Amino acid sequence: MSGEDLNPAATPTECVDIHGDGRWMSLHNHFVSESKDREPDVLFVGDSLIQLMHQFGIWRQLFSPLHCLNFGIGGDATQHVLWRLSNGELDNISPKVVVLWVGTNNHGHTPEQIYGGIMAIIQVIKNKLPDAHTLVLGLLPRGKSPNPLRERNAQVNKLVKEALSSLPHASFYNVDPGFVLSDAFNALHFTTICSSTSPLRTEPRRLNCNS
Repeated sequence: MSGEDLNPAATPTECVDIHGDGRWMSLHNHFVSESKDREPDVLFVGDSLIQLMHQFGIWRQLFSPLHCLNFGIGGDATQHVLWRLSNGELDNISPKVVVLWVGTNNHGHTPEQIYGGIMAIIQVIKNKLPDAHTLVLGLLPRGKSPNPLRERNAQVNKLVKEALSSLPHASFYNVDPGFVLSDAFNALHFTTICSSTSPLRTEPRRLNCNS
């Protein structure tokens, strides 16, 4: 058994249906259907931070013109995204850019395990979409500093950034400056201040497939 098999963050896993309404699988099936009906230039994949993007004006103003699809599901950890991408969500599309933002929900996993999960997702993307560029957004700090979750996410970012520095068709972008408030507190989810200060708002060229 390989080291990846021993890493729960890098093992494709369906999300446990704790609500009993099948919402996670329903969203996954919806994404698979969307991938058959639409051809995006940019694909966003991840957890609630991705999922909630389309509720804000910046999505309509800056991202919709880029022909984007949003495959975000709240609560997803790396192993859940890995399962989704390995089971149909990438099979019918050929985006030029894949934006990946996941890992903060990997509760109980070490930085090394989360890093391994993110890299496993990138490998699936590369295998299924060899011509796409993968843009990995750094994990946000959590709560008031210092605390273990801030340190964990910072270490994950360091590992991923180092790995992607030498990986073709992949890059890392630190989004901290646009989301951390002046008192060093971060509520993790989008707020009005977040939507107005996001680095992706001021630098949409990072997602411009024609530039």
